Amino acid sequence: MRHVEGTVHGFLAVRSKEGRVVAVGDLFQVVRGDRVTSRLLFRFKDGSVDDETAVFSQRGNFQLITDHHIQKGPSFTQPMDLSIDVPSGQITVRSTGKDGKEEAKIEHLDLPPDLVNGLILSIVKNIRPDTPETKVSMVVATPKPRLVKVVISPHGEDPFSLVGSQRKAMRFILKIELGGAAGVVAPLIGKVPPEIQIWIIGGQAPAFVREEGPLYQGGPVWTIQLTSPAWPDLPHSGF
Repeated sequence: MRHVEGTVHGFLAVRSKEGRVVAVGDLFQVVRGDRVTSRLLFRFKDGSVDDETAVFSQRGNFQLITDHHIQKGPSFTQPMDLSIDVPSGQITVRSTGKDGKEEAKIEHLDLPPDLVNGLILSIVKNIRPDTPETKVSMVVATPKPRLVKVVISPHGEDPFSLVGSQRKAMRFILKIELGGAAGVVAPLIGKVPPEIQIWIIGGQAPAFVREEGPLYQGGPVWTIQLTSPAWPDLPHSGF
């Protein structure tokens, strides 16, 4: 950990490849002592919801404590309700059965200390641009929960503009390594998890500016970017 997390309320927009806004998001982050509660909530135009709340500590390192991730609605072909409790190693997957009743499957895994569910943006902001590769762990529901590795590597800077002012952001590529027999079979059946790209503007206070990739396995490639309020009485102008 190179930069501690603080209190934040950020505004985000999710766009399709064609540039159409499909969802609006809020990032809420509250700090109490060395414990951070971070919630990323996307509300889709079709009524779908992607809602993830992570609680973690920051004492020299980021350490996940709990994570709860819900995806539901027409935008998600496979609804998800995944809860992770790191101290107990308990993982709960909730689903709705054919009879309409909620079912909960509980599994126990030996969870590693580098688990990054709900922490990806915080982790990427803290990676040095000259670090060739960073490997961390993540729990995915497929639908049975399993541990995978996420490989994060920098791929140079890309230009962007901020109200006409030219800036640059470091681009990171995230790849999921399935491992084991699944990692061998996946390329043969066309189910290799797609790459995700994240752009971070560096400096004394690194900040997220963009993400490109699917929000779920097999989903469309969407772009997530920071956005700002638009006021009806103010003209849109650049430098």
